[in-house]
Amino acid sequence: MKNTGIVPQYYVENDHEPIISRELYGQVQEEMARRANLYNSKGGKKRVYSSRYALSSIVYCGECGEIYRRVHWNNRGKKSIVWRCVSRLEEKGSDCTSETILEETLQNGVLQAINQLIEDDGGVNRAIMQNIETALAAEFDKDMSEIDREIELVQRELLHYSGAKQNEIAEKLYRLRAEKQEILDYNISRENKRRRIAEINEFLKEQMVRLEEYADKLVRKLVEKVTVFEGYLKVEFKSGVEIEVKV
Repeated sequence: MKNTGIVPQYYVENDHEPIISRELYGQVQEEMARRANLYNSKGGKKRVYSSRYALSSIVYCGECGEIYRRVHWNNRGKKSIVWRCVSRLEEKGSDCTSETILEETLQNGVLQAINQLIEDDGGVNRAIMQNIETALAAEFDKDMSEIDREIELVQRELLHYSGAKQNEIAEKLYRLRAEKQEILDYNISRENKRRRIAEINEFLKEQMVRLEEYADKLVRKLVEKVTVFEGYLKVEFKSGVEIEVKV
């Protein structure tokens, strides 16, 4: 008999084999949340995520915190492709005076930062990544076994009650599941950081010489964020390393 609201319905966890792992699901949720929460880093308008170019949605203005957008520029008949702070594109009378930067200049700056990561004179960047790895390893991921046992007990308890008591138990179950999701998100975030560092370390082992050309695919793999300041860029890598380059 189909239950059409005759009695309360409850979601039962771990009842069958998942199609994808919790870890992969968590990674996807983390990325979706990042894309859905693109705000001016100093507070302000929400921005729409774009993945058309590797630098889309990861280049920010160092002055006002807004994202930079790719624009086809026509300055006195001279056509070029530039990246410009959206506050200067959208807001009349904006106080932001950030530089408009040629796409080639921006790409070369990011390439220069990647090459500095590859060459790593003195091993400073590798030491930073090693410190981050050590910190992640020093503190164990949070254990979910206890909360899993508690959820299982509460789910069984639901079967023996009805009415107000059942609702009370259900509320407890919802709280436990919310707590479990927080723990899962925390663990996945730590695992993602470890994975990103491992990927970059693997890249550095294989890449022994300087890169000669900018590549979107490589930027998507390595770079977390680029901030444009007057005369220089700050490139933040997914491993936690930050490199500043003059442009």
